[in-house]
Amino acid sequence: MLIALIAKDKADSLSVRQENRPAHVDYLKSTGCVSQAGPFLDADGQMCGSLVILDVADMAAAQTWAANDPYAKAGLFADVQLIAWNKVIG
Repeated sequence: MLIALIAKDKADSLSVRQENRPAHVDYLKSTGCVSQAGPFLDADGQMCGSLVILDVADMAAAQTWAANDPYAKAGLFADVQLIAWNKVIG
């Protein structure tokens, strides 16, 4: 099951993102369920959120993954949505 994690950072939290980025990227690479991932960018080209496509058994697995993301543990996100996604192209 593909799940899109769409997260928006809290205001003025770029430093939190940067401090936790190495652990977050390691987590993305080590869990074995990330199909695609990358940051959203604001008008100035600064990272301001995340899009992660998870390939997991069910929504509960996606919720567990999201809760253990170092960014989530650092309190980076103002909002996180987990939405079932259907890949059509690519």
